[in-house]
Amino acid sequence: MLRKITFRVEIFKEGRQFVAICPELNVSSFGATKEKAEKSIHEAVSLFLEECRRMGTLEAVLEEAGFLKGAPHGGWTPPDPVVLEKMDVGIAA
Repeated sequence: MLRKITFRVEIFKEGRQFVAICPELNVSSFGATKEKAEKSIHEAVSLFLEECRRMGTLEAVLEEAGFLKGAPHGGWTPPDPVVLEKMDVGIAA
């Protein structure tokens, strides 16, 4: 039986590459285009979660990362950020 696990992705442009990160699981990947980075992070997260399942640690890993079980589709969902913003800090030159 397949369980649906929803995960959050952040994508950044670094030089000529697009870097995709799943912050809760600390998994990242990249691609030459945004679409390739999306496909690559999906594959990387899928492989990571499959390995966790194989080792018997999937639920523990998801719980430790803050994922919520059950709502809304019976699978796992990542925590929603309370605040998402950018901040500045000054460093002496």
